[in-house]
Amino acid sequence: MRELSKSFFLGLICVSNLLIWNCASNQSKKEKRTVQVAAEIPSILENIQKNRILRIGTTGDYSPFSYQLDHTTNTFQGMDIELAKDLAKSLGVQVEFVKTSWPNLMSDLKSNRFDIAMSGITITPERQKEASFSIPVISSGKAVITRDENVEHFDTMEEINSSGVRVIINPGGTNEKFALENFPNATLVRNKDNISIFQEIVAGNADVMVTDAIETLVQEQIHPELEAVNYDTPFNSFDLAYLFQKDEKFKVYVDNWLLEKKGDRTLRKILNAELAKFSTATKP
Repeated sequence: MRELSKSFFLGLICVSNLLIWNCASNQSKKEKRTVQVAAEIPSILENIQKNRILRIGTTGDYSPFSYQLDHTTNTFQGMDIELAKDLAKSLGVQVEFVKTSWPNLMSDLKSNRFDIAMSGITITPERQKEASFSIPVISSGKAVITRDENVEHFDTMEEINSSGVRVIINPGGTNEKFALENFPNATLVRNKDNISIFQEIVAGNADVMVTDAIETLVQEQIHPELEAVNYDTPFNSFDLAYLFQKDEKFKVYVDNWLLEKKGDRTLRKILNAELAKFSTATKP
């Protein structure tokens, strides 16, 4: 890991700041019945207000958005956790966190285990077919993290996509999809979760991981043996947002709330505060 300095921390903050940012009159009877039935289904907002609880789905394995210091509890920390509390406060209800996982994210949403998922979730066409997203919370891109001594060996896609290179992935998310599409010649090492993956690289059980750029910055602070390689020039770009079932009223509410949090810099302040925690982190 590069030596931590004030200039590097300021650079990390700068990177984080760059990341932010009528039916026709001749409608058939069948269509009219469909509209009537839809109108009778309570909206997400109505259910939240009725139950006085906002249920947040979160993975607890993706710093700085959602993480746990003690995985035996249901206590979460991170930028999205703080924003979830703020969203609940705006609704005048209590917040309840429901742990989910990347492989089960969409099925948990469909089975109504939570009202909204907040966990650094990438907007993808596959997910958009089945659910709705808020406006983007921040933008990011896929970047490399590896051991310090391997940085020069794994700074391009071509170098990673080579026979004998062990690329470690967590199941069910966009990291797995990216690796499958781009590293057919490498050896893909599937780890059981996203929590222990970086320790596997430290231990020498894998060579490299390609994940969201902001996560590489955090993890190199937690693990001094690792270094974020191309966090400022990622391989691609995409948006992270909040996920919920298709409901136009709820989307309007969440989008307007999020616009307010961006406008008054609440989002940026919370993100920078989370990054500051990791800037002084040391390996346990």
